[in-house]
Amino acid sequence: MPKFFLYARKSIDDEDRQVLSIDAQINELRQFALKEKLEVVSEFTEAMSAKSPGRPIFGSMLKQMECGKATGILAWHPDRLARNSVDGGKIIYLTDIGIITDLHFPTYRFDNTAQGKFMLSIAFGQSKYYIDNLSENVKRGLREKVRRGEWPAWAPTGYLNDYKNKTIVVDPDKAPIIKKLFELYAGGAFSLEELLQYAHQLGFIGKKGKPVRKSELALILRNPFYYGIMRYQGELHQGSHPPLISKKLFDQVQAVLEQKARPKQRKPEKFAFLGLMRCGECGASITAELQKGHVYYRCTKKISPCEQKFLREEALLGQINSAISRVYIDDEAKEIILRRFEESASQAGKASSLQTRLAKEEITKLDEKIEKVIDLYISKEISQAEFQKMKAKLVNQKKDLEERLGE
Repeated sequence: MPKFFLYARKSIDDEDRQVLSIDAQINELRQFALKEKLEVVSEFTEAMSAKSPGRPIFGSMLKQMECGKATGILAWHPDRLARNSVDGGKIIYLTDIGIITDLHFPTYRFDNTAQGKFMLSIAFGQSKYYIDNLSENVKRGLREKVRRGEWPAWAPTGYLNDYKNKTIVVDPDKAPIIKKLFELYAGGAFSLEELLQYAHQLGFIGKKGKPVRKSELALILRNPFYYGIMRYQGELHQGSHPPLISKKLFDQVQAVLEQKARPKQRKPEKFAFLGLMRCGECGASITAELQKGHVYYRCTKKISPCEQKFLREEALLGQINSAISRVYIDDEAKEIILRRFEESASQAGKASSLQTRLAKEEITKLDEKIEKVIDLYISKEISQAEFQKMKAKLVNQKKDLEERLGE
């Protein structure tokens, strides 16, 4: 009497959403074995997708069959055994050489004949076609969702998945913290480690329900999602979600990140009044230096010998204030100045209206350029890397203009 191995499998992926659970399969197969009077010597269960070869339990079962411990397999359907050409071919090959003499399925009839093996290969092919088609449909659906500006995955930190409306919304608890972190880091006063400590003080929690880590914080600061642009599979798309920050703030943060990544160089001292004055005695330029915490100004004496000595910045500031206090603007001059301000404001308003119209026209042109770049990629005139680079540049230019219009 032939001996059988019982094999039950269910994937955690969407491919097996409608398939019986492993426990249900085992119960059905046990009843089927009793009804058909099949001797089951061992049971194998596996929670893993069969769309790719390499299932350890399935491989172990076949090795035991090659050792002669059983000659038949009992499974719910051929697609439980294989959804890829490698595993399907292995099953058929083992039936060809007599290692497997029988296959039993409650939902499918198999005869160990040339026609039976041919029909089994078709069943395996249908299983592979189903999973390939499902994968392509899922990918197509995700791509279409991204084109509409909808994020197709778990919401980034600072947002929440709205399962009812199949979109994402702002997280009222984390979003203000993320905005604050961007603003603080853009100022340049915080290092990444100091910003992390501040985030912990605010009780900022990451995706896994634990305090945010340094690497996670760095990814947040580099993610364009927070200013309304989605990066999906290396390509940038305009998002429909509400941004937490402006692109201007995001660019400032990127500049700080880049600056802090460079080796630190000692910055030259900056003096407030350097280049604004000349020596009153000889007409030479004035230089400055820092000594014991105080700034001193002195004549360079490059024109002729000069008797002037060092002057502390506080004393120089007193002289400047005294000179400014002697300046007087009469009523006639005030009227002229105010009139000029009004004229300037009127001209600025006209210029602003013109700039708005030009910006809208430029946005329309950028949309057309994005479509042309997509056409070039579809017609294979540019590589994927070139396409991603060109599109990212155009999308960011469009975002800059849109923010400028909103100011």
